[in-house]
Amino acid sequence: MNRDLLDRYAANRLRVVRQVRYSLVSENSIDLVLFLNGVPVATAELKTDFTQRIDDAIDQYRFDRLPRPKGQAAEPLLSFPNGALVHFAVSNSEVAMVTRLAGPATVFLPFNQGDDGAAGNPPNPDGHRTAYLWEQVWARESWLEILGRYLIAQRDKKKQIAKIIFPRFHQLDVTRKLQAAVLADGPGSKYLIQHSAGSGKTNSIAWTAHFLAELHDRDNKKVFDSVLVVSDRNVIDAQLQEALFDFQRTTGVVATITNQDGSKSGKLAAALSGDKKIVVCTIQTFPFALAEVRRLAATQGKRFAVIADEAHSSQTGEAAAKLKAVLSPEEWQELADGGEVSSEDILAAQMAGRAAEGESSGITFVAFTATPKNKTLELFGTRPDPTRKPAPDNLPRPFHVYSMRQAIEEKFILDVLQNYTSYKLAFRLAHAGEDGQEARQIDEREVERSAALKKIMGWVRLHPYNIAQKVQVVVEHFREFVAPLLAGRAKAMVVVGSRVEAVRWQLAVDKYVKERGYRIGTLVAFSGEVCDPESGPDGFTENSRALNPNLNGRDIREAFKGDEYQLLLVANKFQTGFDQPLLCGMYVDRRLAGIQAVQTLSRLNRAHPGKDTTYVVDLVNDAEEVLAAFKTYHTTAELAATTDPNLVFNLRAKLDAAGHYDDFEVDRVVAVELDPQAKQSDLVAALEPVRDRVMRRYKAASAALKSARERKDAGEEEAAQNEIDALLLFRSDMGAYLRLYTFLSQIFDYGNTAIEKRAIFYKRLLPLLEFGREREGIDLSKLVLTHHHLKDLGRRKLPLDSGETPKLAPITATGSGSVHEPEKAYLVEIIARVNDLFEGDLTDQDKLVYVNNVIKGKLLESPTLRQQAANNTKEQFANSPDLASELLNAIMGALDAHTLMSTQALNSAEVQGGLRDILLNNAGLYESLREGVG
Repeated sequence: MNRDLLDRYAANRLRVVRQVRYSLVSENSIDLVLFLNGVPVATAELKTDFTQRIDDAIDQYRFDRLPRPKGQAAEPLLSFPNGALVHFAVSNSEVAMVTRLAGPATVFLPFNQGDDGAAGNPPNPDGHRTAYLWEQVWARESWLEILGRYLIAQRDKKKQIAKIIFPRFHQLDVTRKLQAAVLADGPGSKYLIQHSAGSGKTNSIAWTAHFLAELHDRDNKKVFDSVLVVSDRNVIDAQLQEALFDFQRTTGVVATITNQDGSKSGKLAAALSGDKKIVVCTIQTFPFALAEVRRLAATQGKRFAVIADEAHSSQTGEAAAKLKAVLSPEEWQELADGGEVSSEDILAAQMAGRAAEGESSGITFVAFTATPKNKTLELFGTRPDPTRKPAPDNLPRPFHVYSMRQAIEEKFILDVLQNYTSYKLAFRLAHAGEDGQEARQIDEREVERSAALKKIMGWVRLHPYNIAQKVQVVVEHFREFVAPLLAGRAKAMVVVGSRVEAVRWQLAVDKYVKERGYRIGTLVAFSGEVCDPESGPDGFTENSRALNPNLNGRDIREAFKGDEYQLLLVANKFQTGFDQPLLCGMYVDRRLAGIQAVQTLSRLNRAHPGKDTTYVVDLVNDAEEVLAAFKTYHTTAELAATTDPNLVFNLRAKLDAAGHYDDFEVDRVVAVELDPQAKQSDLVAALEPVRDRVMRRYKAASAALKSARERKDAGEEEAAQNEIDALLLFRSDMGAYLRLYTFLSQIFDYGNTAIEKRAIFYKRLLPLLEFGREREGIDLSKLVLTHHHLKDLGRRKLPLDSGETPKLAPITATGSGSVHEPEKAYLVEIIARVNDLFEGDLTDQDKLVYVNNVIKGKLLESPTLRQQAANNTKEQFANSPDLASELLNAIMGALDAHTLMSTQALNSAEVQGGLRDILLNNAGLYESLREGVG
């Protein structure tokens, strides 16, 4: 390093002066002022806990240390941006700081270490809890580094200083510890940073990228050639990009890679192999960037740091294909339905099969996340003893933690479980005309229980009456509790279970809002196109006029920011990585488990001036399960155990025992795969004998099953079905093996070529086994919803700080499935079982049969209504005075048999209106009358 620079650095003079009288017009003094070369850079007001608190120091700055006292000139020491750069309020136990004094409006930020996951500071056996401030932060080398490298002056459009950024303690701590760890460990290590929402991850990542890009080892050689930063979604996060440029202070050293202006692969290669110190890419571009990083590390010996933000996105094409190797079947199904995956998943997918250190030895990975998955902890966590493999006494942990609890207690985010309302759905089903011969034939058919239950529950969820009742709960709760918050600017999110549900919910919400004249703007968000003939003949997308008529091509995130929209309905979208501080309400009609519950409900936790209340209305989930999920991430996420590496051997033995291939056939495929001169035809020739053998067995079993059913030979049918199930299990186990090996090979070096060979073999064979899966058709056309009741279980607070903290479970049962005969049951028994599960406290008030059968039946007998339905539109028919009078006649006609409900209907115009709405929109009265005329 330049000797002159070292001498100039050593010449810096730091001074601390007590009781500085700073004003020309008053006798006010400040307890401490810190000077650099005679220039004041920081002030501090000190309080002792024996007589005062830190709040007294803060109030002293807010009310007695005014940067411009009324009627007087500005105070040079306290004014912005010419005065001191930062002001500290200090007590024996806590520290707070601010970079701009604004009188009573001044907002100090905590500058504490955290105390076992909570706010504040831990006890100090040698003295004050806040001794770290003068012993560490204000120490000469530390303080000069903060002033020279951490402090950032952000400028407005006029190039005037608008804001000074000073690091919070955890940001200072993590960036310094990361640099020290990288220097000690060398390139090739992995670090997991568990920082909650509200931690300021954008600046933490920018500082980390900046410092790692400039990091030099003891021999004064740069540790990394470039730093790759993964940002959020399609558009590079503008805030992160600006922070990186601000921190670098030099133009031309940061490159951003997007899909615009040419090939992204070409731009990536140029940026990573050139002189760009930091390269920023989106999560979509990340797989290509990481592939280029690997290539340069392997072929040119370059060294890189990869910093993965907690970004989420949908994935298609090659990236999605790689993801399939690491996602569970449930996660893959969700992705197929328009869901999103995180940068954690993509990073795990890209690292697939990299057990040996070779290809990753020059790449350091730093993953930032608030909610690490079990696999993320195992892959990126830091072991207490790094020289040993993971073990019960050597469980990986996050490298650094800024917890959800600390963020809540420091008021950077809100506790979203303060107002949690659960609902319980009760309903009863029956077959229409259940005394008829057709109904008995349907009832007596045996069907697979799990498939039937799933289909029946899906039918109930999409039932118009079910959706209509939930829509009423959501809209009326929003109007009463959420809409008045934030001076009428509060917004809410509605989370539904599928894209089809999103379409139907949006149509139902719009209808409900318009009929009542409410001024509530709604948007619906989902990926791709949805075909739902019951909602309309054409496919639906986010830009469909029927769903979002006023969107006009705008980005939904941007459109939702304004005052035009208050409700956002989502299906597998915006449940993660979506920041909207005005969100104060969340309505959940989707099963959420574990990390998904935390990530989804945490959309509510963003702080905003005046925001101190949030509401969650959950129509599906058990409150205790949601609470347990939040407790897992409330402080530090911990593993209960690590995944057993022997699971791979167990699964290999099971697949070998199936007898569909031998070692020679495995070796033949691997030889072709590893031969750089091999052609695709060589691979086909190597795989074809195994593929042909397995597919022949499947086709023979399928033909035997069909023949046995035609001959009603139960024994043959069972044997053929068992053969098919065994083949399906074989294919499923190959997928499980690939997922498990992909994951564990990054942690354990198996040193066994047979294990790696099978991974290569299965990866190539699996896509060729196209068995398909035929499920028995389950006819639900005669199913009727006779009772329905959505019961409010009451609002309560879910306490995060009581009880035990659950731990993340490792992978335990991959590939442990076996062939079993599907449990069969008569459809009528399954319906009875569903009724038992969901019956609850049903009364006559909940009977749809009163509307569907009694009232509708009487109205269908009216020749006047039949004629009007035939000659008028549905809207005209709905406003017919004859419909109202005939409805009254039908209610009176049902008085004897249904006294309670008929009496209520006769005495309430609102009930009559509700009956008319159900008859027209849910019970098909208008259509049935027209059919009667035909």
